[in-house]
Parts: sequence; C-alpha cells; structure tokens
Amino acid sequence: MLKINGKEIEFITGENVWHAAKRAGFFIPGLCSHPDFSVKANCRVCVVEIEGRKNLAASCSTETQDGMVIMTETERVQRSRNLNLEMIFAEHVERCPTCVWRFNCKLLEYAGRYKIRINTLKDRKSNRPVYRFANAVEIDSSQCIDCRNCVDACSKLQKINYLEIKGKGRHQEVCPTEDKAKDCIYCGQCAVHCPVSATQEQTHWEEVEMEMKNEKKIVVAQFAPSIRVSIGEEFGLPYGEVVTGQLVGGLKQLGFDYVFDVNFAADITAVVEAEELAERIKDRTTQSHPSPLPAQRDHERKQNGGNNALPMFTASCPAWIKYVEFYRPDLIPNLTASRSPQVHGGGIVKTYWAKKMNIDPKRIVVVSIMPCTSKKFEADRPEMVIIGGFPVDYVLTTRELAFMLKKNRIDLAKLKAGQADSPFGEHTGAAAIYGASGGVMESALRTAADWLKKKGEKINLEIKAVRGLEGVKEAEIAVSQTRLRALAINGIGNVDYLLANMDKYDYVEVMACPGGCIGGGGQPIPTTPEIRRKRDEALHEIDKGKKKRMAHENEEVLKVKRWLEEEGLAEEVLYTKHKKRK
Repeated sequence: MLKINGKEIEFITGENVWHAAKRAGFFIPGLCSHPDFSVKANCRVCVVEIEGRKNLAASCSTETQDGMVIMTETERVQRSRNLNLEMIFAEHVERCPTCVWRFNCKLLEYAGRYKIRINTLKDRKSNRPVYRFANAVEIDSSQCIDCRNCVDACSKLQKINYLEIKGKGRHQEVCPTEDKAKDCIYCGQCAVHCPVSATQEQTHWEEVEMEMKNEKKIVVAQFAPSIRVSIGEEFGLPYGEVVTGQLVGGLKQLGFDYVFDVNFAADITAVVEAEELAERIKDRTTQSHPSPLPAQRDHERKQNGGNNALPMFTASCPAWIKYVEFYRPDLIPNLTASRSPQVHGGGIVKTYWAKKMNIDPKRIVVVSIMPCTSKKFEADRPEMVIIGGFPVDYVLTTRELAFMLKKNRIDLAKLKAGQADSPFGEHTGAAAIYGASGGVMESALRTAADWLKKKGEKINLEIKAVRGLEGVKEAEIAVSQTRLRALAINGIGNVDYLLANMDKYDYVEVMACPGGCIGGGGQPIPTTPEIRRKRDEALHEIDKGKKKRMAHENEEVLKVKRWLEEEGLAEEVLYTKHKKRK
C-alpha cells in the first residue's frame, strides 16, 4: 500500500506517481509526458513532495514504492509548480486569439486553475524565428517550451531525423537540420505531440471564412473517413464515437453551401487502385483476364511499355509519397498512379457535379476536412491541376474545424444529425475503413479479388491480418489460382522492414502516421495508442454495419467513373504522376 494526500491505495509495481495519483482521483498537472515516448521530465510542472526525500520529485518519472507517502498540494509543491509555470509562460509568446489550440490550451487551463499571471516574467524568446515546411507544418520558436516532444516524434517515432536541438541551456532551440540529405515529409507528428501548439499546422481557416463571405462563391466542404470518429472528442464525447450526422450539421451551420462525404470518393479510389493492382498482377494468374483499366489508361500504359512494378504501393498518404519522392525515388514506379480520395472528391465536384448542377467550376471552392497536415501539401501539388485549377482549394485539419465550431459557439455534441448532400453521400463499408491502418489495402483487395476470382468462387471480405495498430502486418489472400502477398505498414518509422523485404510482396500499404489517418498529424490532441485503438474499432464497426462492403458495389461511383471516361476526363481527374524531389 501507499498513501497519496492521506488516502491509502494499492501499490502497483512499475507504476509512476502521476498514474497512481490519477487512479486515486487526484489531479496533477503536466505538459511534456506522452505515452508514445519515454519520460523526459522536462517541464517540472508535475512535481510532488514525498516523505523522507529532500527534493521535490517529478511525478511522471518517479516510480511508486510500497509504503511511500506522497503529497501533491503542499505549500512547497504549489510554490515550485507555480514558478515553473511562470517560467514556461516566459518561453511561450501568447498568440491566443488566432491559435487553434486556444480552447484546449493546457497552459491557459493551468493559469486559471492556479491563478498564474501569464506575463509575470518577460518573454525571452520573442525574437526567435518561425520555421515553415511547405504549406503544411510550422514551428514557432517563440512559443516553444523545450519539451522536445517534436524532436522525439521526428526521430524516435518516425525516424526521419529532420528536427534537431541546437545550442545549450537557455539558448537551445528546435531547428530543421542543415543536412541536405534529409527533408520533412509533412506528416505532422511533431504537431500532434506538441503540448502548447508551438508546432502546429499552417492554418487556412481564416481564408476559408473569407471565401464563405463571398456571395459569388459556392463553398463546398468534404470530410475524410476518420474525422467522424475523432472530432467528437473535441466536444467531450467518448473516444471513437461516430458523429457523421452532427459533423454534417456543424459544417452547414458554419456556412458551407454543400457538404460531401469523402467516403464516396474513397470508393472511387478503391476501384481505381483495384483496377491497377489487377492489371499489374494478372499475368501471375493462370486465367486470361481482360484489362480492367479504362481503354484510354490501358492504351497509355502500353504506349509507355506498361508499369508492372511489384509490389504496388498505395498512394493515399501524401507524407508517404513525399518520402518515396525524396528518399527513395527509385521506387516511384511502384506507387499507384491513382489519386487520393480527397483529390478524387475535389476533381469530381469540379467536373461531374459542376456539369450536373450547371455551375462554373471557377465559382466552386472545395474545402477538405482532413486528419492530416500533409494533405495541405498534396492539395497544392502542380501534378493535381485539372481543367486549369486545383481540385481542392483549402485543407483544414480536424483541429482547425473544431476551433471554427467552438469560435462560433457551435457545440457538435448537441447538434441534430444532418445528411451529406447527394449524389456523394452514399458509400460502402470499404470506404469507411480508409481511415484505419490497412484499410486502403483491404478496400482495394476486396474489389480486385472479386474481379480476379473464378466464376462461383467466394472471396473473404474480412482481411483481418492487415488490421490493427501493429507497425508491420502481413497477409496472404488466395484469389483464383494465385496468392496475393500483402504488407501493411503504419508509422513511417517502420518502413525499413518493407525496404528490406520488397521482393516478398505484391501489394503494400504505407501510412506515415501511427495507426494511419486515425493517428494523423491534424487530429485532436491528445492522440495516444489507446485513443487510436478506439477510433480504429469505430471505423471497422461502420464497415461491418454496411450491406455493401465492396467499393464497386456503389452504383453511383461506377456511374461517375463512366461519365469521366466518356467525357475524356478520366486520365486527368483519376490519375497523377510522381517525381523525384530535391
């Protein structure tokens, strides 16, 4: 047994004081700890007094011992904690009015709880620079509290090693490396692990608000599969709760003219990617299959000698694409030519939907709500341009949308459910799992397997081996007289396994963030292993509840795809190219 504030609780071997206090119902503040990393005890906000010890102890790095007597609110603890908070505020230049972390800010919460004056000490970092990486992520050095979570995320979690600590003591600073052999992949894991929003997405919510005030514009929102199981957390709902209807209602209250579900576009992506996968592997089957690709696409492939590189890589994760283009351009032929769901969605809105609604595409502004910071980079890639413009005009992260809703006093948890606009509201179960690790692969495999099977043969819709949060997952899927060898990687830090075992697989999914999109760099904070697990489970429950679970069963998807082919727009809207990057 041990005592915390006079209360006896059971001793658990290996537990730290912070968790023991939480289990006993006592609150201890903290900033720097995260379950994805080893304990650093940098912030010193979580100090406690332990009987018999001379110095205060950081509760996050102190293991409990049988018989220990702990006090969390002595005068000494309060004095030390409050001083540490005042010193942290001196490291953090406040930009609260426009900060997307404003309504969730632990620093402001602690200032209120402990009656801390946030300007007692002079800001000592006010002249430090802001480092911006493409249009996706930024590090504001004037707000950094030196917890080093961003460096751990970049080096230990993702193994990119782009961020470094320069200088010592009060002069230390997080900076991008000067090593030209390294570059940022815009995954945003630095941002989702920063406790004070010094590292964050480059926000676009202000531009979106301006567009919605322009009466000449038609502003369309489209939201990604994983948003529906994560944004509710920002409004006090349980982790993983599905809020699709409330999300639609919230977007319309904000002022969006139309709201579409990217799940529809995910069905399109699954079909397009399945076509290419079937084409690449069909020579391994004993049957003769006609090309599943559109005639124009198949002709182009033959003109260029085809592209049968195996394994075929998924390309829905733009951080993964950036990794290949910069670090391993020799593997570009392995990437599928299919665009991602958000780009497919924007392209279809500005072609098929614009024609159907008799709207000039130049009047349409497409805003994607994404779990990801690298989607901002993807939307601006010149390779994505169609009919003279970008399919997606702005990308907001989950956090940005939550900030906009709160700023406008819209409580998502209390909204009535709305319906996504037609014709892009319906989707299959295959689309729902796009936000989970293994989901892109499983969706395409269901369709490819259905196309390649022999008459009367049944296929397995439950490819459970590629599901879950393990960093490396393998599966073999029997189709007709061949076996498809699949590999799913989540967390770019695990990609070395793929690079060392390329010849073992036919199809590979890589998602740069832990858990895939559910753990994306633009998701609510905190995003922990347990939270990722609950989001993952929620997406698979949506899939399980759908009558149609293969993307090509979505009749509206096939209708849109045929229209694009008949109009000669399929190549431009559905496919892209990749290139080596300096």
